[in-house]
Amino acid sequence: MSDKISCIITDDEPYARKGLQGYIEKIDFLDLKGTCEDALQLNALLEKQPVALLFLDIQMPHISGIDFLRRVRNPPKVIFTTAFEQYAIQGFELDVMDYLLKPISYERFLKAATKAKEYFAMKAQPEQLNTYVFLKVNGKFEKIVFADILFIEGMENYVAIHFRDKKIITLSTIKSLLEKLPDRQFIQTHKSFIVRMDKIDTIDGNLLHIQNHRIPLSKYLRKTVLEVIMNSADQ
Repeated sequence: MSDKISCIITDDEPYARKGLQGYIEKIDFLDLKGTCEDALQLNALLEKQPVALLFLDIQMPHISGIDFLRRVRNPPKVIFTTAFEQYAIQGFELDVMDYLLKPISYERFLKAATKAKEYFAMKAQPEQLNTYVFLKVNGKFEKIVFADILFIEGMENYVAIHFRDKKIITLSTIKSLLEKLPDRQFIQTHKSFIVRMDKIDTIDGNLLHIQNHRIPLSKYLRKTVLEVIMNSADQ
């Protein structure tokens, strides 16, 4: 990753755009690539100028920020900027990085930007250094060692992480957690399941057997999953 995080502001209010731009100019690790008045302008700009991060308003003419995020393929990471707190749940479901309520203070904006910086720094680390992650479980942060995981099960806004002798539940989505896992060790087999490949005992049709658990294998992902598992076994 470069030293700076490329970003775009999208908001239909000129005053809001100007305020966010002023904040970004004060933060040396953000690199503003453009500002947009609505999602249509944003879509056109992204085709010419891909970026890592969007500061995205929700209520805009033509297409809302939420509808834009649902439609676009492989979107950048998003920090919502909005005057309406009732959209927070949709933001979580769409795996946005943060949710800033207007009027946005510089301190709160800096906190969100720093969160983005830490996320991209973690993604840039060599895979072999990532052997664990800390997740919030029952009000405290618990160290989760990747090698101990059998599989992960999505349950709406929560995920259950299964180990040999226990199961823990944390507030997250399958998509968000998958981004934290090493690609060569874990693979998504179904919209609601991720498995650790070296824990698979047998593959029987559209089921994976891990100890006494049966994990579904989606027909849409089956070919890809089998190719990845077979290739990893050959290495």
